Amino acid sequence: MGNTMQFVPGLEGVVAVETGISFLDTVESEIVLKGYDLIELSKSKGYLDIVHLLMEGSLPNEAEKKALEESLKKNYHVPEAVMEMIKLLPESTHPMDALRTGVSALSGYDKDILDRSHESNLNRAYHLLGNVPNIVANSYHILNGEETVEPRQDLSYSANFLYMITGKVPSEMEERIFDRSLVLYSEHELPNSTFTARVIASTLSDLYGALTGAVASLKGHLHGGANEAVMEMLKEAGTVEKFEELLYTKLKNKEKVMGFGHRVYMKKMDPRALMMKEALKELSEAKGDNTLFEMCEVGEKIMAQEKGLFPNLDYYAAPVYWMLGIPIPLYTPIFFSSRTAGLSAHVMEQHENNRLFRPRVNYRGPRGLHPND
Repeated sequence: MGNTMQFVPGLEGVVAVETGISFLDTVESEIVLKGYDLIELSKSKGYLDIVHLLMEGSLPNEAEKKALEESLKKNYHVPEAVMEMIKLLPESTHPMDALRTGVSALSGYDKDILDRSHESNLNRAYHLLGNVPNIVANSYHILNGEETVEPRQDLSYSANFLYMITGKVPSEMEERIFDRSLVLYSEHELPNSTFTARVIASTLSDLYGALTGAVASLKGHLHGGANEAVMEMLKEAGTVEKFEELLYTKLKNKEKVMGFGHRVYMKKMDPRALMMKEALKELSEAKGDNTLFEMCEVGEKIMAQEKGLFPNLDYYAAPVYWMLGIPIPLYTPIFFSSRTAGLSAHVMEQHENNRLFRPRVNYRGPRGLHPND
């Protein structure tokens, strides 16, 4: 029957990569990012600080941060042909599928596509970090028959991103909260999408191909798509009382409740979720409407009592994005846009110390069959 090798469903607990990028320390409840605690970083540093940390290996000083932002602004323009390609997609196309198409199409504009050097990959990463927010925002506008919104050089990176989505210049508070969400989504060790990107990169495929695969992975409701499902659930309920009824009905029917549980944070709350919970409270108080915050708190208590499950980042990020005026179908594309920094860092690391991923299987099918029997 051949040799039987150890099989771990979903590769749970299996170490597949050695990395210097990030690590989830569940004992200390710490998300380590290049030696720093991500939650601590999110309280005092912005998204561009994290980009510099992931791309260059250090937190930037003011001059370096300004230079980085100027570099990204130079990459805001998306080739017109890419946007025209998106215009040819059916109106029913999900923004993640439009994003996947856009990221893939960008590869054709890279004259050094076969160069896998660190410098070339770094340039690609900055190019993508500049292009992706534009593709995210304007593919949505195109698919919905709306006018596209040109990026504004006078706004910060995060403020411009939010502006391109909503068409409105965000307040200081809105910009700060949105930027913090990008920090929290930026990198998270080896989830499915990052593993997908590294598996693709291990063939020495290019950064665009690796990130195209990551988009496809992130679209799923068991990964990035959970934030969209959470907001649809909150919208369906509408009130605290009806949300309680909805959750108890789902639990009675043994349906999965999105936004709760995490393969790594199994016995405690995702520390990133706590940061977004605080942001939701601040937004609610500023806008004079605590409905979503109260609904989420009730849901958090019910799931802890009934299932011993705790919120993940998507649970509180979803209502935060809703209160920022962001359309639900863009929640996961925004997740990807933020994660572009982390994904690019992983692809570069894979290329620089590569070993092709080629796992084996335990075969459970028949043997000994013959075509003429």
